[in-house]
Amino acid sequence: MTGAPPADASSGATAPPPGSVLVVVTRRIGDVLLATPLIRSLKLAWPRTAVDALVFSGTQGVLAANPDVRRILTVPERASLLGHLGLLLRLARRYDVALSLQTGDRPTLYAFIAGRSSIGLQPAKGTGALKRWLLDRWMPFDDVNTHTVCMHLALADALGIPRRGDVIAAWSAEEERQVDALLGANGSRPLAVLHTYPKFRYKMWRPEAWLEIARWFAARGFRLALTGSGDADELAYVGALARAMPEGALNAAGKLTLGASACLVSRARIFVGPDTAMTHVAAALGTPTVALYGPTNPVKWGPWPRGHAPAANPWRRCGSQQVRNVILLQGSGACVPCHHEGCERNIGSTSDCLQQLPAARVIAAVEHLLGRSS
Repeated sequence: MTGAPPADASSGATAPPPGSVLVVVTRRIGDVLLATPLIRSLKLAWPRTAVDALVFSGTQGVLAANPDVRRILTVPERASLLGHLGLLLRLARRYDVALSLQTGDRPTLYAFIAGRSSIGLQPAKGTGALKRWLLDRWMPFDDVNTHTVCMHLALADALGIPRRGDVIAAWSAEEERQVDALLGANGSRPLAVLHTYPKFRYKMWRPEAWLEIARWFAARGFRLALTGSGDADELAYVGALARAMPEGALNAAGKLTLGASACLVSRARIFVGPDTAMTHVAAALGTPTVALYGPTNPVKWGPWPRGHAPAANPWRRCGSQQVRNVILLQGSGACVPCHHEGCERNIGSTSDCLQQLPAARVIAAVEHLLGRSS
């Protein structure tokens, strides 16, 4: 396998580092962000190796300013057959090593086509024998008991390089200027950033609870900023909340890139958000973070706290808990986390465990983190 020592057992020599590596992570923004520890591991082990990433269109912003990535390749989530064929022709044996971070057909095929050597994650049993056969090497995939960062870093183990646990959220100088312009000259008040809208309804907290904690922050002299994407539904939701919040709340939804939003979060004294990519960004930056979790398994998908060791899961499956700069608040109930998409088992349904989460619990977590960081 290219780049995996030792290459010559008889002489004790190790193979030279690969000239190029492709990291295939065709999923959501949070998945792409949580691939950055593996990318950092590659660059620190092999500084001269060119590392590219293949991601879905619309998720590349989280890597745009990443210093470890040479080039970002994109493919539509629902690409046409002709589009796929064109991509495969462009990828064909272009890389010394290709790594698939997902178990699906498409990422496995991309890695097989792109790399002179291919390594990926696959279930050890059941269906997928063909995908395991396509890969030169595969590592057993665990979807329940291993955090996504640790799962990705299993590929570093396969390559024989040290693990690094740094989740990288970066931004450009221009994005930093955008944030300076948004915040203006009034920089004396502490900033609280709220991310109120997850992509899916089953991860939502109720609007009146967001308004309650917003009033709490305002009464204590905090300046409020709301982050969000330019999605039409998200803009409408965040806009309505912002208008109901105390005077002076900044609505940044749709106004900032992912990098600029990360820069904004880096300025915050405190961040509160649900199970969404921006909550992962806040945790990675070391910002004191309160993460609101309901049906999602935190062992697998909890925010990765800054400075956490790369060999161990940060979170237990059940119960509210704190690791370093992050407090993960889990909704109550014997069914939590159920691993389902809402109480009606679809992404359009709500989750009772989150809807019933009291604002007082969130405020208590905020007070605890503010006390530690003051």
